[in-house]
Amino acid sequence: MALRSMLTQYWPPAPTFTEKDVDSQASRVFIVTGGNQGVGLELIKMLYPTGAVIYMASRSRSRTEEAIQRVIATDPSGAARLKFLHLDLDDLDIVRSAAKTFSEQESRLDVLWNNAAIGAVPVGSKTKQGIEAHMGVNVIAPLLLTQLLFPRLQAAAAISSKNSVRVIWSSSWLMESKAPAGGYKLEDIEKGGTNDSHVNYATSKAANWILADETAKRYGKHGILSVVQNPGNLDTRIYDTQPRLMMFFVRNLILYPPKLGGYTELYAGLSPDITDKTPGALIIPWGRIQAQNPREDIYDAIKNGKGKELWDWCEKQIKEHE
Repeated sequence: MALRSMLTQYWPPAPTFTEKDVDSQASRVFIVTGGNQGVGLELIKMLYPTGAVIYMASRSRSRTEEAIQRVIATDPSGAARLKFLHLDLDDLDIVRSAAKTFSEQESRLDVLWNNAAIGAVPVGSKTKQGIEAHMGVNVIAPLLLTQLLFPRLQAAAAISSKNSVRVIWSSSWLMESKAPAGGYKLEDIEKGGTNDSHVNYATSKAANWILADETAKRYGKHGILSVVQNPGNLDTRIYDTQPRLMMFFVRNLILYPPKLGGYTELYAGLSPDITDKTPGALIIPWGRIQAQNPREDIYDAIKNGKGKELWDWCEKQIKEHE
């Protein structure tokens, strides 16, 4: 089963849900974190023609404004709907500021794509608050952003069609092969990670799956769906820290254009296939609900309350750095 899961995610079938399948999204409001490059930018290119208001949440204003100009060049009439939101997941204070800025400008949030992430950065890397980088950037900061934006998600759900308001988390196939038993070891994340950067990254991606399920449990009663997606093996800047020789072979053997990952995220955010009957679903390339992941230990961990444990641990880190 593990081999079959790997093969179908490394060499997926063609996408069946694309921008051609998306109806008008006028009056809806979206946030895509890390939206100025890679998969996030490809997703925004697909969303822009729908009429939605879109926030490109990124660290660099200059790079984001350049990306915005490239998108609106396709249709300048929609320029006012594509906006920059300053967000740096490396700094919880900036996460708080981003949520405040957004909430002052918008009364609703229909879909939050927690797309931005870092991958396999050197062991010992830390966020501004001194948290191990993978857990800080990939897990704690997105959870804080989601919590702070909950009132806007709830407001959208109150006036929207069922199953349309969603929080999208981002995982990776590496979670299946490298994450420890149960997805994470509390003693490891509490001491700042392991001596293997790939394990630290995989742990954070398993944590994203676990938090997606926990978010579904907590927010589902408010009409908010929560799912996790593996966008696929994509040729993006997440590999910038990896050895060049290794990347020469990886890039030519198993990496795909970022646009295909955009289809995975588009499906996760807008496909009618995803309903409250599939809480915490895991979406795989290029837009499919995975019936059963081979990591039975993570399913068992979720059933045994590890989602609450992780949520509480994240909140503890957040409180310590207020």
